Amino acid sequence: MHRTESLPPARFSAQNRSRALQAGIMDLILERDLKPGDALPTETELTAALGIGRNTLREALKVLQALGVVEIRHGFGMFVAPANFDALADGLTFRGRLSLRHEGKEALQLVDVRQALESGLIGEAMDLSSDEHLAEIEATVEQMEALAERGESFTEVDERFHYQLFEPLGNELLSNLMSVFWKVYRKIHIELGGDPLINLRETAAVHRGIFEAVRSGDKELASERLRRHFDGIRKELDKLRDAG
Repeated sequence: MHRTESLPPARFSAQNRSRALQAGIMDLILERDLKPGDALPTETELTAALGIGRNTLREALKVLQALGVVEIRHGFGMFVAPANFDALADGLTFRGRLSLRHEGKEALQLVDVRQALESGLIGEAMDLSSDEHLAEIEATVEQMEALAERGESFTEVDERFHYQLFEPLGNELLSNLMSVFWKVYRKIHIELGGDPLINLRETAAVHRGIFEAVRSGDKELASERLRRHFDGIRKELDKLRDAG
């Protein structure tokens, strides 16, 4: 018999109770129609409403704070947290890096998701792009090219380019998710021991090609060029899988 089976019943039950309590607090936030930045009921009110002790409540609130649901400001109170994707970014980064110790399955899945988001939504973003916005994107590409000529990396400029492509959609959730995947993507690249900007001129040329497809209004070409933009990291992750 393996020694690492399921958790003991008592511990498993405690975890279930903890999750149920966290869900109860979130339900209470929703039922009271609280918005980000709004104050939560006091500890006394929460313990009475949920039928729990103060210490149990505090432990649940700590977990919800780590998850970005609740914000605890010592000396001021407890509040519904504003949108914060740090916990998601940290969790996905850890999972991606952990998978690199094996066959890189989770890391590849993360690349799949980012690729699907960008290549799948570019057409809709193109429909909403103005000439002024296209000029801003081109200025970013020109900055990449200038830095490449000087042999200087342009990580932040690269990130700005991808953000600008989808800015016309006005989708805050998409922007936050792209920021999350950008952080994860960079960490995975570093973990693999490579630098996506090692060939600066080639990287700048790839972005120029994406922009030209967008400016020309060729949605299919723009989507394809964005999709192929991820070929490099895919090849590195495929090596891990083949080695495994």
